[in-house]
Amino acid sequence: MFEILDKKELAPHIKWIRVKAPLVARTAKPGQFIVFRLHEKGERVPLTLFKWSKEEGYIELVFQEVGKTTTELGTYKVGDKIMDIVGPLGRPTEIKKVGNVVVVSGGVGAPIGYAVARAFKEAGNKLTMIAGFRSKDFVILEDDFKEISDELLITTDDGSYVRKGFTTDVLKEYINAGNKVDEVFTVGPVIMMKLISDITKEHGIKTLASLNPIMVDGTGMCGACRVTVGGEIKFACVDGPDFDAHLVNFDELMARLVEYKEEEKLAMERYTKGGA
Repeated sequence: MFEILDKKELAPHIKWIRVKAPLVARTAKPGQFIVFRLHEKGERVPLTLFKWSKEEGYIELVFQEVGKTTTELGTYKVGDKIMDIVGPLGRPTEIKKVGNVVVVSGGVGAPIGYAVARAFKEAGNKLTMIAGFRSKDFVILEDDFKEISDELLITTDDGSYVRKGFTTDVLKEYINAGNKVDEVFTVGPVIMMKLISDITKEHGIKTLASLNPIMVDGTGMCGACRVTVGGEIKFACVDGPDFDAHLVNFDELMARLVEYKEEEKLAMERYTKGGA
């Protein structure tokens, strides 16, 4: 059992929790994730690692209430316990000193974007952070980004905070202004990652994308998280979640992400009516 030590709301339906998980915290690295199960009747759901402390034995997670399980997790209070947490899972992000690294995150991709950005900064890189959100109400982790970034560029879809536009607009402007970009890391909505990849491919910039396919066991056995990269089948849970963005079949990934929308809707309806 894994106790929730602290909790707060970052934005509407976006929560942050600190959880006692010493074995996970001991070996966690940027880019990795955990899979949790709330109770015996619960489904297995992946969440990326935001922060962690080996010394104090905790991990920090940020999640959006978008389905039955994350909505249920949102009702948990400090002192409540999560039945299962497995991790850290996935391959850590490859962190090297390469020069100017641009990390592009969208929405709730921000937590993993932060963990990876911090590691690149600690490795001695110049760090430019581009973070996109729906509106001012959904801007999260701004202070965290400010602490580690040489330059933080925030954009909102509706223009209610800082500037109006998308991360793709900001990246184009940044490159066209003559800034040398040595590597890009992107995480967030699949369509955003696809468009970011298109931009960087045109300029010959190495780009890693942290993929978010449907995932069940997290150990490569079920095959649910398969993605096509460079014409080959890969499992995001064990081969990723980071892949060369220029080789990812993003169209296939987007199609697979909506395969179980009806089942997800039914599960949510059962939950709201008092079912498990």
